Amino acid sequence: MKRQLTALIEREGDGYVSICPELDIASQGDIVEEARANLVEAVELFFEAASETEIDNRLHEEMYVTRLEVTVG
Repeated sequence: MKRQLTALIEREGDGYVSICPELDIASQGDIVEEARANLVEAVELFFEAASETEIDNRLHEEMYVTRLEVTVG
């Protein structure tokens, strides 16, 4: 079974941090592609090892990513 999830990737120091906010799972890599691939691996391992109860407790089914415009100063 395939599932669509969100990946947020940001530069941190000399590398990149990747986060799956639906499951609160994070990984990292030296380049964007490596951070993404490592996150895919971490999420797949979670689904292999976690019980249905743990998956139900951690999985946020609705996730929205948007941009905000705010006044600063």
